Amino acid sequence: MTRVIHTGDTHLGYRQYHRPERQRDFLDAFRRVAEDAVELDVDAVVHAGDLFHDRRPGLGDLLGTIDVLETLDDADIPFLAIVGNHETKREAQWLDLFEAMGLATRLGATPVTIGDTAFYGLDFVPRAQREGLEYEFDSHDADHAALVSHGLFEPLVPNYGNVEWDAAEVLAASNLDFDAMLLGDEHAATRQEVDGVWVSYCGSTERASASEREERGYNIVEFDGEVHLSRRGIDTREFVFVDLELSESEGFERVRERLREHDLDGAVVIVDLAGDGEDVSAARIEEFADERGALVARVNDRREVSDDPDVEVSFADPDEAVRERVRELGLSDAARNLDETIRASKVADSNVADEVERRVGELLETPEAFDAASDSDPETVADRLEDGDSDDTVADDGPGSDPEVVEEMPDDADATPTESTATDTGPATADGDGQSSMEDYL
Repeated sequence: MTRVIHTGDTHLGYRQYHRPERQRDFLDAFRRVAEDAVELDVDAVVHAGDLFHDRRPGLGDLLGTIDVLETLDDADIPFLAIVGNHETKREAQWLDLFEAMGLATRLGATPVTIGDTAFYGLDFVPRAQREGLEYEFDSHDADHAALVSHGLFEPLVPNYGNVEWDAAEVLAASNLDFDAMLLGDEHAATRQEVDGVWVSYCGSTERASASEREERGYNIVEFDGEVHLSRRGIDTREFVFVDLELSESEGFERVRERLREHDLDGAVVIVDLAGDGEDVSAARIEEFADERGALVARVNDRREVSDDPDVEVSFADPDEAVRERVRELGLSDAARNLDETIRASKVADSNVADEVERRVGELLETPEAFDAASDSDPETVADRLEDGDSDDTVADDGPGSDPEVVEEMPDDADATPTESTATDTGPATADGDGQSSMEDYL
């Protein structure tokens, strides 16, 4: 029997709400996974991508990661991993550094056998590079085989127009028969049997957005003739969610009354307002939560307030108001698409330049995208293109917190170009002088 922890989407280095405490929380959650692995005496820890929040983690996050990996190494527990879209670099990946240090193994087309199970890896592949991708893997003689990958796969993640990877198609196209697909990218833990193969997302180890209300944790996967999946939670920082639909006579006092029902000490407080109640000052709510010891408080007032019946102002989604104004400017599809990437998408900051470069390359293949938009055509290329990663934000919340269903779904648009495929998982070659530049390395 082979028993492993399946984890991923640790997003180390994410300074959520611009608070250093939240940055430490993400590392602490990863450390708890490693400590559980030692306590449970599992055969390996399998990480399904997005170890880091972006491709330029800080020195403290790198040192903290090394410390956690050394905990596993001291217990002789292998750390097997792939590269996700958030951390993808043009040249060598951070995972390659950890592998060179003897602290990790980067999964790829060659099997890594743990017990009686062969593990393979498929790094995140940008959508534009998936067409014609060959799922060719080296053979193995183990009793079981598992494919570890990162991306949004149907049918576990519904296709809302931004998902183009189908688990059934990958399994059918592969030259090997897999017993399980262990996935990352979707922050909600979910599982489903696809053509007789268990496909599962482990979910994130910390709440990267206010939409991630369920307990955080990881999966335990056992290969013993059959595949057995179980779930184990992680004790993370408390999030207090207060959802209120205010009646006409209710306002701040009602919100304060509800907040008093909770222990806010050290918690992240999310207040979501709806209904026909009085105007409520978000600053007053946040101040009250702060007085009761909250680490941070955020208020989402989703009500529309207007004295002019012809004008609608949504305090719930000011970004939508900006997008609407941009539509009215009559910009070309290309201009609107790039505006969305730079201004409003949820691409990690350090990845924006690469994402713009990628999109410009795609747009140049469709010259009509540079024509001015027609007022009579409400949906244009820019509307149909994806607008960012899994990680949409509400109230400065970070990845994945947008209340709209479509926005909650992670997307691959923030990924930088990569050569990673099922048959190419090693570091890219250096420049002509044999050395990678500091920009390429970082």
